[in-house]
Parts: sequence; structure tokens; C-alpha cells
Amino acid sequence: MPRRQLGRHLRDLRNRARMTTRTAASQLEWSEAKIWRIETGQTSLRSLDVEAMCKVYGAPSDLVERLGALARETKARGWWTSYTDVISEGFEVYIGLEEAATQVSIYEDGLVPALLRTDDYTRALLERTHPQLTEAEVERRLHVGRSRQALLTRAGSPLRVHAVLAETVLGRHIGDARVTAGQRARLRELTELENVRVQVLPTSSGYHAGLESGRFAILDFGVDGSVDRPEPPVVYTETLTGGTYLDKAAEHERYRAAFTDVSALADELD
Repeated sequence: MPRRQLGRHLRDLRNRARMTTRTAASQLEWSEAKIWRIETGQTSLRSLDVEAMCKVYGAPSDLVERLGALARETKARGWWTSYTDVISEGFEVYIGLEEAATQVSIYEDGLVPALLRTDDYTRALLERTHPQLTEAEVERRLHVGRSRQALLTRAGSPLRVHAVLAETVLGRHIGDARVTAGQRARLRELTELENVRVQVLPTSSGYHAGLESGRFAILDFGVDGSVDRPEPPVVYTETLTGGTYLDKAAEHERYRAAFTDVSALADELD
């Protein structure tokens, strides 16, 4: 999240200075690829580099100081960096965003979302999708899941989750009857939390936007403290070959409308 925030601020400063990435790269004696990686939050940054960019862009001194502090935060390592061996390539970005989010709105038409799964459900799923895993590797994946789920009961500011599940998700048997029953009980238990809402979208609902969108998650954040403005939301979609992060206004507005549609047609979990 600090990398994403810093990159966006630096991109805004460059645009205000009416500079192209080529011009900025030339003045900084960097490659355009480096500018792109910085602005898209794909790399950490030294305070000295931030100062150099701010000087070229003509940023005010108070903002230079705040962005320098943000640059120092980009060096921090989250707990998940110790589990990259069992996290899908690129998914550590999602976990970092999830940690910083205040709310996640999820539409799922395939499986119970990871934030709401039991260990037994996850284990049964891994037995089908990754049968080659050792017991130790399975346990590490389960630990990642538990660490993410701890956000639901985080002291002070628990993550708010609104999940809309297609009816087929609950009807799909992952594991035996005991696992299925345990997962259903877990969902009911979680809905007792004030910050968790689970709805079920009936198959009989006919057409809905989720049929075209597929599964997705919208992550909302609080205020960006470096400039005291709302942090833009991110939409995450996933396919067999990996995930995609969408943060343009037109993109998340369209997915927000899709979520509103499926939620309006869904019933509360009974």
C-alpha cells in the first residue's frame, strides 16, 4: 500500500509538471521502465530518490517531507513475505492490499471465499488442486489463511466483509458431508459478527451482472494520510492464469454497479 500511494503521488506530480515519462527519465538519468515501476507501486524507493523526483517535478517542501516518510515505509516487509513459497505468484500484492483495506466486497460463483473458509474446507480443496503438497506445505498454506482471517476480528478496526455467494457455491461439495456441514456452520457463525455480511444469490434469480463479470473483489480503503484524501478502491479479478488489479475510476464504478446488482437480488444467509 505505501508503494501504491507513493507511486500515485509521484505520477500526479509528474502530470502537474506536464512531463512525460520520457522527459522525467531523461532529467533523472533513469530508464522509463524505472519510472513506470515506481508509479505503479511495483518497487520500494529510497528517500533520496523521492527527493530527486520531487525536485524535478517542483513539489512543495512540505509534500517532499511527507513523501520521503512514505518512501521509508515502502521498505517494510509484511508477514506474508515469509510465505511466498506457498502463495501464488503476484497474490502477495492482494494480501498487502487486503491488510490495508477497511472493507472488501466479494462476489463469488465458484468457491467459498478464503476469508470465510474453514481449515477442513481448505484442506479438502488442496487435496484436489495440489495433491503433490507435503503435510508441512499444507500447514503453511493453512497458516496463511488463518492470518488473513484474523483481519475479521482485528482489534479496533476489523475488516468489513460483504460477500455475495452464488447458490451453487453452497451446493458444491468440497470434501465429505462433515466438511460441507462445518463450512456452512462457519458461515453462519461469521455472520454473527457485526462486520461480516453473507448473502446467497439464488439460481432462480435469472440474469444478473455477475454472469458477465465472473468472481471479483472490491477493496475499499480509508484516507491516505500523506495528503488526507480518500485512497482509491481496487478491483481484483482472477482467472486460471493469474490475477488482475483494476484501479481506474471507470473500472471500479462498473464493478461496484455489478456488486450492487447481485446484492439486490440475493438473500441473507439463513
